[in-house]
Amino acid sequence: MASNPIYKLINSLILSIPKPFTLINLFEMNLNLFLRRAYLIAILLGVSQLSFAQANKPINLQSPDGKLSVSINIGDTVSWELSHETTRVLLPSAISLTMGDGQILGHDAKVAKLERNTVNTTTVPNLYKKKQITDHYNRLFVRLKGDYGIEFRAYNDAALYRFVTNRKGDQTIRTEQVAFNFEDDKKAFIPYVNDTRGGERYSYSFESFYDVIKLSQMAADSLAITPLLVDLGNKKKAAIMEGDVEDYPGMFLKINPKNPKGLIAEFPGYPAEGKMAGYNGINFIATKRADYIAVTKGSRTFPWRAVIVSSSDTALANNDLAQKMASPSRIEDPSWIKPGKVAWEWWNRTNLTHVDFRVGKNTATYKYFIDFAASNKLEYIVIDGGWSVNTLMKSVDALDIKQLVDYGQQKNVGVILWSNWAMTEKEMETAFPYYSKLGVKGFKVDFIDSDDHKMIKSVYAIAKLAAENKLLLDLHGFKANGIQRTYPNIVNFEGVKGLENYKWAPFVNGKPKDDVPAYDVTIPFIRMLAGPMDYTPGAMENANLSVYRSVNDQPMSQGTRVHQMAMYTIYEAPLQMLSDSPTRYMKEQDCTDFISKVPTVFDETVVLDGQVGEYIVMARKKDDVWHVGAMTNWTAREHTIDFSFLGNGDFEIEYFMDGINADRNGTDYKREVSKISNKDKKNIKMYPGGGWAARIYPSR
Repeated sequence: MASNPIYKLINSLILSIPKPFTLINLFEMNLNLFLRRAYLIAILLGVSQLSFAQANKPINLQSPDGKLSVSINIGDTVSWELSHETTRVLLPSAISLTMGDGQILGHDAKVAKLERNTVNTTTVPNLYKKKQITDHYNRLFVRLKGDYGIEFRAYNDAALYRFVTNRKGDQTIRTEQVAFNFEDDKKAFIPYVNDTRGGERYSYSFESFYDVIKLSQMAADSLAITPLLVDLGNKKKAAIMEGDVEDYPGMFLKINPKNPKGLIAEFPGYPAEGKMAGYNGINFIATKRADYIAVTKGSRTFPWRAVIVSSSDTALANNDLAQKMASPSRIEDPSWIKPGKVAWEWWNRTNLTHVDFRVGKNTATYKYFIDFAASNKLEYIVIDGGWSVNTLMKSVDALDIKQLVDYGQQKNVGVILWSNWAMTEKEMETAFPYYSKLGVKGFKVDFIDSDDHKMIKSVYAIAKLAAENKLLLDLHGFKANGIQRTYPNIVNFEGVKGLENYKWAPFVNGKPKDDVPAYDVTIPFIRMLAGPMDYTPGAMENANLSVYRSVNDQPMSQGTRVHQMAMYTIYEAPLQMLSDSPTRYMKEQDCTDFISKVPTVFDETVVLDGQVGEYIVMARKKDDVWHVGAMTNWTAREHTIDFSFLGNGDFEIEYFMDGINADRNGTDYKREVSKISNKDKKNIKMYPGGGWAARIYPSR
């Protein structure tokens, strides 16, 4: 209060009264002057009380449809709360930025100006699940005294905020306070951090199964990654996300020790010291972290903190917020960026049979993969780890990269090379121009396994240099965070418990520890909110629970053949792998023909039905052809598909369904072709761990 100018003036008026003060002194004073001053004091006190009341009055922001409401409290602390219709999504949740000098942006905050506007535009994304995105929201910018502010947005299905600073020079960020306080102890889908690299708390591949537990049951000493999903009840869900994470660390989540019904953020300190360790010594592991999380520009926008609020699970699986939060593309002409499918040798351990050469890291093997890709109209092959000798600039003696690139060009098949982060970071200035000139189409960069400030800066630098050399990137050990819009040459991310995990899945009491089919029908609603994912589907050896085994050299999948085939429609991946060997695919040519015709980017997406962790039914359109996929967990189920989403006219449908014995042998399937129109409905049956996949095209 002492700093308030009103109180300073009052104090000066009191001090102006002569001492010692008596009744005689009072009459000796100029009575009119004293009364005028007293009147002024009364007015100023009233104004002060009014200003104080206004400062503590919540500032409100509503979505365009009026159903979602954000309430912002500005004062000693800054907090936000969120409601959707009659559902309280978030209770007051404090937010702040702590600077290197100890100043806390968001404490003792004073509003300088409120700026409101409505945005309603459309954007055309690169390599996406739809041709056009509608970006419609109400915006509030709370400009605060002290060269900073907070921007809020309210969409019909999400609310988000970010700090904005306008300061000279670089600024040190000691930490950021982010909270998500829920009203009740809700059920949540928790993607725990586990299996850290070198035991370092923040060195992680961002691959998590989901523990479905109440928020209060979250382990107090554990971290989780985003997106994280909370079940609000009444079919509503809230998904916690971040976006536009640049020149700043990624956000982890943990239980709020002061409110076990809420979550708070934790950020990795900047790595002050580190060493190469972790997997085969190729991970950078921080051995000492600074007491700050970032040193960044003083004038900037910070990453978004967001909550998606969905009234149905189907809406979750068709959400565009990751694209809306991201910075626009920095590639002026992205026409060289080509999506497509990939023939890939690592998952299947290069298990080729009936060939007249010794399979391995040699030119003959990869020519065979190129031939297979060409005959099935696949756009790329990946030469995975082991092709180089301790440097990207030298391949093993048996492998001629230039010969393979030239051979691929003759067959219209591009070559993508594997690299780890450490070699990429060290050699990209030389390797990227060299391999681009050679004709290589891109790099699969593996073992990033961190998103602290150092690694985020590195990934942006890699993406920028790759774009300058017209190289694609597939990032493994990294979490999609919006960079895929900013640098659309990043055509895929891992950050998912993909098919590779079938090779070493742990068993408990004779059964797989993890429920993989349930995970398969969970990630379209949660993980895929952040962006595409390199799950690497396509297993041709498919097993039910009674016969499934973890076999690294001859791997199999859990669930049915058609469960795997449906992934090509359901899972977003502009660069999509065919994980099994050409030998298996050639034995199953009708399945391979179907898979090869599924595009990897689409013009339209319609989620027909689904429930998190139970099942999903999705339709996607490219040009005049619709592709439909359905998957279930270990529960067999029947579902009726309404084809009213088709346009007018007559269509033909080619579809694959679980065979009548698919519950005994997961490879069992049936293929049919028939006529169909938008007036038709079809009942489908999915066996345990099963699926259904269709291609619908205009009648010829």
